[in-house]
Parts: sequence; C-alpha cells; structure tokens
Amino acid sequence: MGGLVPGVERIAVLRANAIGDFLLSVPALDALRSAYPDAKLTLLGLPWHAGFLEGRPGPVDEVVALPPITGVSTSEGGHPVPGGLCEGLRERAFDLAVQIHGGGRYSNPFVRRLGARVTAGLRTPDADELDRWVPYVDHHHESLRFLEVAALVGGRAGDRAGGLEPRVAVTGRDREELAAAFGAPPPGLVAVHPGARDPRRRWPVERFAAVADRLGRPVVVTGSAAERDLVEGVVAAMHRPAVAVAGTLGLGALAALYERCDLVIGNDTGPRHLAAAVGTPTVAVYWCVNLVSYGPLTRTRHRPLISWTTGCPVCGADGVDPRGERCPHDVSWVRDVPVDDVLEQAGDLLEETRIAEGATRRLRG
Repeated sequence: MGGLVPGVERIAVLRANAIGDFLLSVPALDALRSAYPDAKLTLLGLPWHAGFLEGRPGPVDEVVALPPITGVSTSEGGHPVPGGLCEGLRERAFDLAVQIHGGGRYSNPFVRRLGARVTAGLRTPDADELDRWVPYVDHHHESLRFLEVAALVGGRAGDRAGGLEPRVAVTGRDREELAAAFGAPPPGLVAVHPGARDPRRRWPVERFAAVADRLGRPVVVTGSAAERDLVEGVVAAMHRPAVAVAGTLGLGALAALYERCDLVIGNDTGPRHLAAAVGTPTVAVYWCVNLVSYGPLTRTRHRPLISWTTGCPVCGADGVDPRGERCPHDVSWVRDVPVDDVLEQAGDLLEETRIAEGATRRLRG
C-alpha cells in the first residue's frame, strides 16, 4: 500500500471499455474518491460513459470520451493517438493519473503523456513503468486488481457503504425512461438475460426457458438489439407468457428495470453486473476461468453456477492458458450446468426475498 499523494486537486482515471468492465472498477473509483474527497475525478472513457454517468451520483465528476485509440479505447488496430489530444488533456493539469485499464503496453505510454505529477497503474513485463505500479498477472479478480492500484496512492478498499461489490445509483431519469419504454413492471418480476458477447459463455436458450417456466413468476427477457434472436428464442421456448425486450432500453432504463425485479438470471455479462450494482439478487452461469476474474465476490445475494469445462467441446482445444490460440468453434462451453442447479439457487434467493419483504411489511404495519 502506498501513501497519499499530497496536494491532489485533479485525478484522471483511464478505464475505457464496456459496462461490466466499468462496474468492476467502481470499488476502486470509490476508494480514490474516499482518499481524495475534494479532488475532481475525471474518467477517461467512452461516449456511453458520458451519457450513463451524467447526473448520476457516484465517484466520477466528469467524463472525457476518448476517440478510438488502439489499446486504449479500442482493440482494433490502426488507431493512433490523435494529434493534440494529449496536449489538450495536459492543460487540465492532472495531479494524479491512474491506469486501471489493462497491462499497460499501450495505455501506460498514453497515461505518461498526460503530464500528471504522479502516475499509478498496472504493468506487464513488456509495458512501460509508471511512478507506482503493481504487476498485471493472469487469473486475478478485476475488482481486487484495481483496488491494489488504488492502494498505491492511498485508496482503501471498502471505505464506502457496500464494501467490495460495486454499487450504482438509479436516478429519476432512469425510471422515467423505463416508464416511457416499458410501462410499470409487475410485482414479483424476474428478468432473464440469455446473451453474452462471447458465444462460448452462453447457456442454451432452452435451458433459460425451462428455468423461467418453472419459477411461475412474471418474466421479462432482456437483451441488446444484436441479441434479439436469443431473446425471442427464450420466449418461443417457454410455455408461459413472457415479455421480450431487445434493444429498446438504454442502460439507465435497464438499470431501473432490474431495480424492480426480484431476481435476474443470466450469463457472465455486463447486465448481470448492472443488476447486482442496483441491488438485485442474481443467478448466473459462469465458465470456471472467468469466474476467477469476473464473478461476484459475495454469495448472500449472488449465486454463480460453474461450468468446469476446460477444453473446446468440439476439438478439445485448451481454454485455460490465456496465451493459447483460440479455436474457431463458438459452441457453448457452459451447457453442462444443469437446469435444476440454476433453479435451486433461483428459488433460494426468491424465497429469501419473500421472507425479507414480509418482515418489512410487518415492521411498517
């Protein structure tokens, strides 16, 4: 653990990627905010960060949306740092620049060009050093990794209410957007999210449908516009009615919808993190390797079901070595997780919610 940097008035934090990746960094952002309560914290992110975080209570004061930069704000090649960008950011006179973006091969040179008095972050052996750094190693939980970086400059884990799990506030604007696009969610609603960016992390749609049918609850199936086939596939496979919501809700409205649910069931994906961050219990299917880096850190309200498949079901290619070649097959690596196991955890969490709601009603009555 490092000491506080004296005289910090402006902090830049680089974290320019997707919603789940951002949410995993929130405990570290909270730790930085607690360590430097009077400093202005600027997130160097993407345009969606700016829209989602505007007016939302939390540790971030402002967002600078970066253009595509290879290794910094996009994984695509051929996007150098635009001329004048770093010079413009230097004019903000950051006292502290923190890299919680990755191993640092591309991001550390970018952070050093910001001209901050002190830089801190992650580093693989082939990356430039920052003033304070911790090694970036495989198979480490992302939230804990970023908290190690915050600790380099005096940030402490769990200073805020809620501890190690990320929290995100739902705003009145979110709820208004939900009402306009969806209406009033019914009591006892359960959300099912069958999508995941990597098709190998997707539990089969017919198994989501089987769980949703057997819960006997009102069900909404969520997904992006690109996941419409998955969403409609779950609804079509169900014997009970369900509402399909594919690409019609922004992130804020989706957060408000999950806030109104008694449970969210899904894969290892950003919406699972979003549901947990707004305080909703979750059940999710995880591939064993991804659970280490992206799984929930607590089990009271979040239950991961784990697939122990370590090789491609088609060709047997090893999936554990992060330096190995990815085989071309996109079949599910998590289909071995049984329906009954997911149903058992879902029922357990719903029963706990029912008991807690009953106790609350008795106290109010």
